[in-house]
Amino acid sequence: MIVLDDLIRDRGSRYAASAGAVRSRAEIEAFLATLRLRRKFDKATHHSWAAILSDGGPLKNDDGEAGAGAVILKMPEREGVPDRIVVVTRWYGGVNLGGDRFAHIVTCTRAALAALRSGLDAPRPRG
Repeated sequence: MIVLDDLIRDRGSRYAASAGAVRSRAEIEAFLATLRLRRKFDKATHHSWAAILSDGGPLKNDDGEAGAGAVILKMPEREGVPDRIVVVTRWYGGVNLGGDRFAHIVTCTRAALAALRSGLDAPRPRG
């Protein structure tokens, strides 16, 4: 699991991105549960996510951040990244960000996809 914490701060809201390998709906739920085990992430307002499963197609969830899942999903679809999840986490700061929130979601998704491309989520050899 890749976790890129404190990527953006804007008017009190904070954003992070997470990414990793998933192959099923159950693995998506396990990924989200593992993320929420981190105390800080459990207190977040939104965990919006998207994944493209080889055997299940595209999946997304806004988690109350209207339109966020669709914004996230477009980027892995363009890059052809199957069996990976990207989660954008937001801690709401009390001020509506309007359209700026979508720019922040895109920035966080780009960072997560770049981390995936660099192999940061590759399994490490045992030994």
